[in-house]
Amino acid sequence: MAFTVGIVLFAVGILFAVCLHEAGHMLTAKWFGMRVTKYFAGFGPTIWSFKRGETEYGVKALPFGGFVKIVGMTPQEDEIDPTTGKSGADDPRAMWRFPVWKRTIVMSAGSITHFTLTLITLWVLFSFVGIPDLSRQDELPVRVGPVAPCISTTWEYDAKTKAPKACDPATAPKSPASQLDLKTGDIITSVDGVATPNSDTLREQLKKVVNKDVAVTWTRDGKAFSGTTRIPEAQRIKANVAADKTLDKITADDLEQGGLLGISIDLRTTDLPKVSYGPVDGVGKTFTLTGSLIERTFASFKDIPEKVPNLFHAILGEKRDPETPVSVVGASRIGGELFELGDWASLLLLFASLNLFFGIFNLFPLLPMDGGHIAIAWFERVRSWAATRLGKPDPGRVDYYKLAPLTLGVIGILGVFVLLTVTADVVNPISLK
Repeated sequence: MAFTVGIVLFAVGILFAVCLHEAGHMLTAKWFGMRVTKYFAGFGPTIWSFKRGETEYGVKALPFGGFVKIVGMTPQEDEIDPTTGKSGADDPRAMWRFPVWKRTIVMSAGSITHFTLTLITLWVLFSFVGIPDLSRQDELPVRVGPVAPCISTTWEYDAKTKAPKACDPATAPKSPASQLDLKTGDIITSVDGVATPNSDTLREQLKKVVNKDVAVTWTRDGKAFSGTTRIPEAQRIKANVAADKTLDKITADDLEQGGLLGISIDLRTTDLPKVSYGPVDGVGKTFTLTGSLIERTFASFKDIPEKVPNLFHAILGEKRDPETPVSVVGASRIGGELFELGDWASLLLLFASLNLFFGIFNLFPLLPMDGGHIAIAWFERVRSWAATRLGKPDPGRVDYYKLAPLTLGVIGILGVFVLLTVTADVVNPISLK
């Protein structure tokens, strides 16, 4: 139940952010005196609406976003307005008649609302909710994450998957974890009679019991279990290797011989105590993390093309790469899992990251994004200035109809990408579990 509620709440939060995006356009347009005729949440048939002044406000049937209609934003907005009897081209309050700097503010106001939501969300996170105290990771229990079916005795980087090369179940030894039937979420409490309160202790103990049959104890849902298994000797990355060193940079000097269970450790941050910084210090933390998120967002844009094939593979049933892009459907599902776990810090961070992504993406200088309209407005301004300097007549507005093939191409690419991510998120979703 909590999972479903979390999905719904997160999806509503995204819809709220999109509606604020459109409200940013509307409010700045009204502030400058432009004519705004419609503001709606959703698309499709109108469910409910009312008119105040010259603007109709309402809700439509399909809750997949929202829109605002500003007269004269593009030539397509130049139809006759039944309330004034004028076309958008003739309306003295048409958007295109206003200085380019005002139009730039109006068109960028949507992204500014996303950036504002990002900053507010992160400030609330740092100031009041608190973040896990990572300096106390040694207090985390050894919680089992994904269980490997087998063990690779030699460590090798796979450039295709950008991960350690997977073992072959047909030839590699079966992992101790699978032999013991360990499950995700189990907590390992001891190996060979030695308590393992944290992952560092487990790592050192496994190094001492290679090629031995040992007893392993663990708990599952509060119940104690035990079993005996043989710990194979295998290459593994040393504990002191820098955390920011990427896997493709691992060398022989970074490897050591040790024992492996065949598990990933689930460092569940909800198990850590929280630390908050208060309203004042929270401001500095907010801007520091925002800078890091901006870098990661641009890096994710760059990596998208090479991750698209992995989406096809996921749709066809292969294991879903957790680094592949997700749609709003996938993000809402992850939000639901975080809500179910009570991981409010990660939930707020996800919401902030999505808003930052939306804000940056909308400023790309391509139609139909807001950045495309801004780029055209400045192109018109520069072109008019150049014509005046050369003693030529003003070329006027850009013909959007001539840009229709490019616009449709961008829409088509985005549509295919959205279809791929939504399909992958439905048939093979990324799960924190």
